[in-house]
Amino acid sequence: MDISEKLSLLADAAKYDASCSSSGSKTKREGKGIGSTEGMGICHSYTPDGRCISLLKILLTNFCIYDCKYCINRISSDVARARFTVEEVVNLTLDFYKRNYIEGLFLSSGIIRDSDYTMDQLVAVAKSLRETHNYKGYIHLKTIPGASDALLAEAGLYADRLSVNIELPTEDDLQALAPEKNRPQLERNMQEVLTKTEEIKEDKKHGLKVPLFVPAGQSTQMIIGATPTPDKDILATSHTLYNKYKLRRVYYSAFSPIPHADGRLPGISPPLLREHRLYQADWMLRFYGFKVADIVDDATPNLDMDIDPKTAWALKNPGYFPIDVNKAPREVLLRIPGCGVQSVQKILSARRYRKLRMEDLLKLRLAWKRAKPFVVAANYKPPLALLDSQKLAEYLRPAPPQLELAL
Repeated sequence: MDISEKLSLLADAAKYDASCSSSGSKTKREGKGIGSTEGMGICHSYTPDGRCISLLKILLTNFCIYDCKYCINRISSDVARARFTVEEVVNLTLDFYKRNYIEGLFLSSGIIRDSDYTMDQLVAVAKSLRETHNYKGYIHLKTIPGASDALLAEAGLYADRLSVNIELPTEDDLQALAPEKNRPQLERNMQEVLTKTEEIKEDKKHGLKVPLFVPAGQSTQMIIGATPTPDKDILATSHTLYNKYKLRRVYYSAFSPIPHADGRLPGISPPLLREHRLYQADWMLRFYGFKVADIVDDATPNLDMDIDPKTAWALKNPGYFPIDVNKAPREVLLRIPGCGVQSVQKILSARRYRKLRMEDLLKLRLAWKRAKPFVVAANYKPPLALLDSQKLAEYLRPAPPQLELAL
């Protein structure tokens, strides 16, 4: 194959990797060189302030020695195969950057020979870009399960972000669909990245000159909908990973049916809305002070598809409301449906100067339809009729979609 044929095949094969974000990489690398983790982009990934970042997102190869049942690139699959050399990936990255097509590289791979050999190839790409070509742009490397600690430590010196795919939500799911992988092995890689990160931070506190080490942190990805695992277990796994390994992000990737699939896999994808609800619940765990048990429990192990998780919690806890926006502390304001982290900060800042009125809340861009039944302002209290639980549920649930007849 020529380069363009390989690129077409291996870029398409990389589409199943959802962990493709450049958020968090603000630290500039020392010295002059080409590339930047900042500038404007054209597609696909976004920084915390909303800027779009374009990444060259490819696999080093779609050959793989593993037979994970949910993976299109498994060894038993009959898909066309291709493999880049280290030099080809380096040249593609530089050529795309110089033409202003991309601002960074996202590189993953199937596993060839063994974990260490594959990880060494990925590290060689990043090392060549940094040291030989003085590339300062964003690099995200997928780490290979079971790779040695030494290779992970080396990868962290060249990559802005590392990610270790947890693959599936539970150990039982892994045993059923990917028995060659196991949770302790995957988590060991996460622990090594965390340990090295903390060592470097500690050295920096003592005044030592230290190298950059994964400045954008580490992330992971899990497939949802390939097994009947409920949202409660998925969020419990995410909560554990955030607390134990200080991950920046957990990505949720809806299962996509593949050709010649194993009989244990579902024939259709889960609704993308489920993926969206999981991200909303994930945000609540990370930034809003909620616990998993607040969002889902044994009685309702799956998220409501009709309304967002925060509104669903509010409907279950009417005694918590209404909340006076002029008196409530930050952690209480964060519980108001339709009121995000930035909105809460604006409320806290604005109320230092005067009591907030309804029109002030509208100017602060609260999602007023959702917030309206749950807040009290200087000149506003929610109508008593709206506080009736049944009427409130009807008010907050979206109207069913209107069907249109084809012309």
